[in-house]
Amino acid sequence: MTVQAAIRSDHADLLREARLAAYSTPLEDFHPGAPRLFQSDTIWPWFERLRKEAPVHYCTKAPIEPYWSVTRYHDIMHVDTNHAIFSSDVSNGGIMIRDVAPGYEWPSFIAMDEPVHGEQRKTVSPMFTPDHLDELAVLIRQRSAKVLDSLPRNETFNWVEKVSIELTTQMLATLFDFPFEQRRKLTRWSDVSTALPKSGIVSSEEERRRELAECAETFGRLWKARQAEPGRDLISMMAHSEATRHMTPDNLMGNLILLIVGGNDTTRNSMTASVLALNENPGEYQKLRDNPALIETMVPEVIRWQTPLAHMRRTALVDTELGGQKIRKGDRVVMWYVSGNRDEEVIENPDAFIIDRKRPRIHLSFGFGIHRCVGMRLAELQLRIVWQEILKRFDRIEVVGEPKRVYSSFVRGYESLPVRIPG
Repeated sequence: MTVQAAIRSDHADLLREARLAAYSTPLEDFHPGAPRLFQSDTIWPWFERLRKEAPVHYCTKAPIEPYWSVTRYHDIMHVDTNHAIFSSDVSNGGIMIRDVAPGYEWPSFIAMDEPVHGEQRKTVSPMFTPDHLDELAVLIRQRSAKVLDSLPRNETFNWVEKVSIELTTQMLATLFDFPFEQRRKLTRWSDVSTALPKSGIVSSEEERRRELAECAETFGRLWKARQAEPGRDLISMMAHSEATRHMTPDNLMGNLILLIVGGNDTTRNSMTASVLALNENPGEYQKLRDNPALIETMVPEVIRWQTPLAHMRRTALVDTELGGQKIRKGDRVVMWYVSGNRDEEVIENPDAFIIDRKRPRIHLSFGFGIHRCVGMRLAELQLRIVWQEILKRFDRIEVVGEPKRVYSSFVRGYESLPVRIPG
C-alpha cells in the first residue's frame, strides 16, 4: 500500500467512527461548532445529518452561548443576502460563532452594517480591479517561479511553510507596502487574531494582547507615513479616502486585521488544500496533468472543497422565521458555508473532488450579498498561477504524511502538510 493509500484508509476509518457518533447522538446534543471536529476533519457526517433532519438547528449544549446552525445552501443564501434582518455588526457580536472578546471590539467593514459598510468597502475595492490584477499577475508569476525553483527534490518538507505561507505573505506585504523583510509578522498576526485559547498558537491572553498591540503600533507608524506620502497600497487608499481617513484607531485595526486574515487564510489554505485534494484523488491529478487547462475549473473546486472560512455569523435584528424555525431578535445565527458547499440538493456529488465540474463557481466560500469577499479574484489568480507554474516543473507533488489541521471552527486551515517532490 502506498503512503497516500494508507492516509486515505486511516481517514476513512475516522469518518466511519464519526458517522456512528453523529447518527447516534441526539440532535439536541449537537454542537457542530466544536473545534475538535474540524481539527480531525470529521465534521462531515454531523453536517450531513443536520441538513437532512434539522437544517436550521438550535444548539444549547455548547460551552458558548446558544446559536442557530444554518446548514443548507439556500437557507444560507437567505441569511447572507438579507442584511436588514441579519446583522454582522461588531456591536451585535461580530461575524464569528463566539462573541468578540472584550478589548477586541474593532469595527471592520465586514463587521459593519449599511451604510458605513459600503462606504468603507469601496475604499479598498480599487486594489482588486481587473487592470490592477493584471499588474499583480506578473509579480505573482515571478515570485511563484522563484519559490518553486527553490524547493528540494527527493526529501520531505512542509508545503505550508515553504510555499503556501511564503507566497501569500509576499503578496500581503505588497498589498500593504509592508517592510518585505518583516513580512512573516503578517502571517503571525493573522494566526494570533483568530486563534482559540486551546489552539496552542498563543500561550496566554497576555501574549495575544502584546502581539496585537505590536501590530497596531506598526501599522500606526505606516499610517502616518502614508498620510504624508501616499503610495499604491491599501494603507494609502484608506488614509486618503473620505470614508476612512478619519477612522478611529480601533476601526483602523479592525480593517487591517480583516484584510490580513482575508488575504492570508483563503489563499494560503486553498493552496495547501489543492495539493492534498489532488493526492487524495489521483485520478483527478492525472486528469490535470493530461490537460493543464483544467486549472480554470480546478481552482474554484478547491475553494469549494476546502471552504477556507467554515462559517460566518449574523445576529437577528428582528423576530423572523427560517426553515420553519422561529428565530428571535438577538439570536446568533451561524451560516455554515462548509455545509452549504456539500448540500446534495444544489451540488451534484458534493463530497467528491471533481476538477472539471460544469458549474464550479456556485460555491459559498466567498459569501454572498454585500459582504461577498472583496479579494476573491486575487485569491483565484494566485492559485491559478501557482498551479500553472507547478505543472511546468513537477510531474507530481506527493503527500507523504498526515496534514496537521488548525484547531478552529472558523478557519479551516493547515499547520503542516509533509510532501516530497520526486526527481
